Amino acid sequence: MKKILMLSASAMFIMTSCVSNKKYAELEAKQQETQDLLNSATVKLNSCLSEKDAATASMQSLKDQVENLKKTNGALLNNVGGLATLSQKGAENLERSLESIKEKDMQIKTMRDAINKKDSVTLALVTSLKGVLGNLQDEDIEVNVEKGVVFISISDKLLFKTGSYKVSSKANGILGKVAKVVLDKPDMEFMVEGHTDNVPYKSGILEDNWDLSVKRATAIVRELQTKFGVPAERMTAAGRSSYVPIADNSTAAGRATNRRIKVVVLPKLDQFYNMIEQGMKEATQGGQ
Repeated sequence: MKKILMLSASAMFIMTSCVSNKKYAELEAKQQETQDLLNSATVKLNSCLSEKDAATASMQSLKDQVENLKKTNGALLNNVGGLATLSQKGAENLERSLESIKEKDMQIKTMRDAINKKDSVTLALVTSLKGVLGNLQDEDIEVNVEKGVVFISISDKLLFKTGSYKVSSKANGILGKVAKVVLDKPDMEFMVEGHTDNVPYKSGILEDNWDLSVKRATAIVRELQTKFGVPAERMTAAGRSSYVPIADNSTAAGRATNRRIKVVVLPKLDQFYNMIEQGMKEATQGGQ
């Protein structure tokens, strides 16, 4: 009987490992997809900013041309004793110059409005998060913006016991507040990242720090879904192990800082760029 029980336990462990590995692969793939989207969005934004600079330079050049035309016209008026005679070609050139300036102004305004809107959304999100989470100590939880992306960093001691991936009961208060802000902004998605220090995991329950970081991320996602009603399709769980430290792992304080859960809020950047493209199209059509 004892042998049968041992064989059954072994079989369950093997099946669990297989499921875990498959789920880990899916999560890792989705994380890479999210990172690719963010990288693509950054490239597009940089391209828009470059176009803005080029448009500004072109607008200044056109303004200089208009100024020269005005001076030329003034000289002609003086030469004919105050009688203005503007050739048809000169009038057409002036009209085209003014239309071009108008078109560039509209394009620059469109880009500026889109960027300001994105910045306003980011600022509003940071304000909301800090308002909800502001009663906690700064060293345990932080809300920051990194490369235009808002994230919350939560110390592992507020969520787990040492070396464990089981969410502690005291984490409910924090996760409830995070869920409130997330649920209030349905146009946002977010990714939960698990981070560890560089001390090797040796308890034998899990394989290593990679395993622990993923388990902790999925545990938080599961809590947000089952206890607080956050839609599963809006969440991604990912493990980063010890490879993205924010402090020196050679000290106890540094290692404690690196053991964290990072909630990365992901606005739908495709909407932002669609707005810019639509504005550019309207500006171009308006100038024709």
